[in-house]
Order: sequence, then C-alpha cells, then structure tokens
Amino acid sequence: MDAMDRQIVALLQAEGRITLTELSDRVRLSVSRCQRRVRELEAEGVIRGYSALVDGAALGYGFEVLLFATLSRPDAVDEFDEALAGVPEVVEAQRLFGEPDYLIRVVSADLPAYQHLYESVLIRLPGVRGLNSTIVMKNVVSPRPYPDRAPRERSAKGSAV
Repeated sequence: MDAMDRQIVALLQAEGRITLTELSDRVRLSVSRCQRRVRELEAEGVIRGYSALVDGAALGYGFEVLLFATLSRPDAVDEFDEALAGVPEVVEAQRLFGEPDYLIRVVSADLPAYQHLYESVLIRLPGVRGLNSTIVMKNVVSPRPYPDRAPRERSAKGSAV
C-alpha cells in the first residue's frame, strides 16, 4: 500500500457514502484511476465491505455485554466458531491467545433478555467450559477508522522510531 491507497482508505472509512467522483477529486486522481485503485483494494481484501454505523439503543439493543469464554477442549474451536456465528446477538468475537479463549461482544434489549440468551443459548454452545460476563457501562471510544498512516517501524530495542 502506498500513500495514495492509504488516503483513499482513510476517506472511505470516514465517509463511506462518498461518491467516486468526490473521492477522486479529494485524492487528486482521475475517476478511472481512483476506481481502479478502489477495486484493487477491494480485491486484495484491504476494503472488506461497506456498512453504516448504527445506534444499537435506537434499534432496541441498548444493553451490551463483553463475554469471556473458555473452552473445555482445544479441538472444539471450529464447532464453537460456527455456532457462535449463528447467534445474531453476537456482534463481534475474537479468539484470543491464552485464557480466556474468546472475547465476545453481545447485545440485547436489557438484563432479563441477556440472562435468557445466556441461559438458553450461550452457555450451551459446543465446548464451553465457562463464561464470564462484564456489562458495558459506557462506550468511551466508538468504533473508529484505522490510522491513515503506516504503522511505525520498531527498532531492535523495541522502541518506536
């Protein structure tokens, strides 16, 4: 990725509904060259898709939980991943190194709805040894774009240069 690709990605992250004409004007490329770069970024998987940021509370999902899951056995990950992907209230999940095995972001209408989901679905997912829930008090930093600059290189001593 060069500086122009980073500029295109930054603009698309900040303004996902920007027209191709406006995008090309802002990065000072012809529309055809800009479109070619966007298509290449999509084909390479740098741009994975386009979506709208939505207020969960406005949709009735004002209760958010961070759920930590530990599996009973290492060979359960594929089955667990597949089952987890089938739970609509799971809006994000990461497999971790060490314990716990997963960090899962779950949304629901309220505490009773979450409790029902926990007892009827989440605790019954394949391979679960244990779950630990933490209720989100406030989102301090909402999902935001990645930085528009390349990551800093590290020196041999581990400090940023």
